[in-house]
Amino acid sequence: MNLRNDAQLIIDAAITAALPDNAVKKALEGENFSGGKLLLVAIGKAAWTMAEAACQILTDQINDGVVITKYDHSKGELPHVRIYEAGHPVPDANSILATEQAIRLVTGLSSNDTVLLLISGGGSALFEKSLIPLEMLEDITKQLLASGADIVEMNTIRKRLSAVKGGKFAKLCEPARVFSIVLSDIIGDPLDMIASGPAYPDNSTCDQAREIIAKYGLKLPKEIKELMDIETPHQLTNVTTKITGSVTQLCEAAKTKCIQLGYEPIVLTSSLSCEAKEAGSFLSSIARYYSDRDNSLAFIAGGETVVHVKGNGLGGRNQELALASAIGIAGLKDTAIFSVGSDGTDGPTDAAGGYVDGNTQNVLTDKSINIYKVLENNDAYHGLQACDGLIKTGPTGTNVNDLSILLIKR
Repeated sequence: MNLRNDAQLIIDAAITAALPDNAVKKALEGENFSGGKLLLVAIGKAAWTMAEAACQILTDQINDGVVITKYDHSKGELPHVRIYEAGHPVPDANSILATEQAIRLVTGLSSNDTVLLLISGGGSALFEKSLIPLEMLEDITKQLLASGADIVEMNTIRKRLSAVKGGKFAKLCEPARVFSIVLSDIIGDPLDMIASGPAYPDNSTCDQAREIIAKYGLKLPKEIKELMDIETPHQLTNVTTKITGSVTQLCEAAKTKCIQLGYEPIVLTSSLSCEAKEAGSFLSSIARYYSDRDNSLAFIAGGETVVHVKGNGLGGRNQELALASAIGIAGLKDTAIFSVGSDGTDGPTDAAGGYVDGNTQNVLTDKSINIYKVLENNDAYHGLQACDGLIKTGPTGTNVNDLSILLIKR
């Protein structure tokens, strides 16, 4: 069996282990939602999968519901639930429309009612009732994405531009109880930052928001600057939260599969957080150091890298990490590096990530493609496409950060 096949088996095993079905079922064990209406609101890339699990467990208890997920991420109808698809990573008109439906759903509830809120990554864009015109929101989101700001910094800004983020949705549900199940997609599981914390007290401050604006030189109109001066809710009394799933689980599942395939696995970290190209260079330097070993090795890293967008190409952080690593492993025998987003999408592309090996650079050179120039233009998608290095899984139904692995097969 070759390296590419091994890579696919590891990806499949890791993503399967990170699916939220069992996690939702476990979180709901022993919970009693009798006495009033039970309303379901599911947001994020894994919203449909989480909602399906809840519907199976609660059967006819759910009175009404709204699911908001990314385009092409829903997999059919669910009982008593309306399903909406919307824009990600930049919110669009459908994001606003769907969120308005969720707000209507929870308006006028009593203290006997319960809102079952299922949250997964991607909710920041998908679940949005903007306090500014949509074109302004799209512009600031694009600025943040291109600046290299991490997810915590991005959400610190976005909370203040929204009527539902930063604990504000839980306030809209009052006096009803909110029972929130959160699938974590952020390193360290900060509940106020996952999907911008619609039902969790906000720990960020106005001062921090202003510091982020200055740090990245963001160009903001007066309307946005004024919103940075309004504090978000720092206390909520109607919310119970259970967190489930994490990038650590993703890494452990990958480790188990590597052992089954005959590799000695080393989990480097579950909190990888740096430039994508730097992460690729780091993994390739490990490959060179261990290239003379006699046993098969697998080095595993989970987390989320960032990309400073300077070109006008197509790609995502996982594709950029993989392609950047091809330079360092060029010529190494039976060595491969791959990186994927657990949700099955990477940037604004149809790929989950990328795969390269010791021959990738030669293949591209023969096609007169310069990896350095491709990376400079942030065009990893087309670079990988030219060497059959794109990894495509389709939407997976989960979202717990990224997985990057170096394989050395002996």
